[in-house]
Amino acid sequence: MVKYLLKKSYQRKNLNEVNFNDLWNHNGVFTTMWIYGKPQKILFFKSHIDNLIKSLKDYKIYEKKIKSQILKLISMNLNKNKKYNHLLRVALNNKIISISLRDKVRTNKNFSLNLINYKRIDPEYKNLKYKTILKHLSKLNIIKSDIALCAKGKVFETGTSNLLFVCNKKIYSPKNNFYRGINLKFFEKKIKIIKKDIYLKQLNKFDEIILVGSGKGVVQVKNIKKIGWKRKKNNIFKKLSFLYDKEIKIQSYVSKSL
Repeated sequence: MVKYLLKKSYQRKNLNEVNFNDLWNHNGVFTTMWIYGKPQKILFFKSHIDNLIKSLKDYKIYEKKIKSQILKLISMNLNKNKKYNHLLRVALNNKIISISLRDKVRTNKNFSLNLINYKRIDPEYKNLKYKTILKHLSKLNIIKSDIALCAKGKVFETGTSNLLFVCNKKIYSPKNNFYRGINLKFFEKKIKIIKKDIYLKQLNKFDEIILVGSGKGVVQVKNIKKIGWKRKKNNIFKKLSFLYDKEIKIQSYVSKSL
């Protein structure tokens, strides 16, 4: 069960607090960021905020003051004396800004994927249409597993993260119909990732399958029981983990970003 440290909602027009609404399935967008340490840092903070603003513009619910409002609400809801290891979620529709903080769970080494036949609505965006995904995730132990979203014989992403596939030391990512998260964009700048359609019937040729995302960081998949896939190597996982851990150490304090 997810443990929340904070759940608050505010009216966009005046920032008055209202009853909490997570805004799931509303017409809007969200971002989830990892906040950690004391004094607290937010990994890839600027990229998250910039991407959120772009999404608001694309969904035509942007206002000039919205960035300063978001930054103000984040700042006023953080405790500078607290050591964090949480996921900070910011969600918006045309009337409400919702802020929440929940524990960041550590995934199990024997992590698995469950294949489901579903493609997100408007998948290139981090929109709030997550009703189906949340229904499937609620049935899982998120420490041990995630769902892989598949449609028409192709694999796109998980319910929480991007997917990378490794064959003969080459790293692949789906071509389209998924959201390119901030962590994936980070790795695209560091290593060569080949974009190609990932077909269900070809999954067994891959040596490694890796999740990358703000909530999970870098996670190696041990198996996909439905098709009998099992991890063969972990070389690329180790390389990505090294790059990720190195970046964590050099990230600036969140107080400098707000």
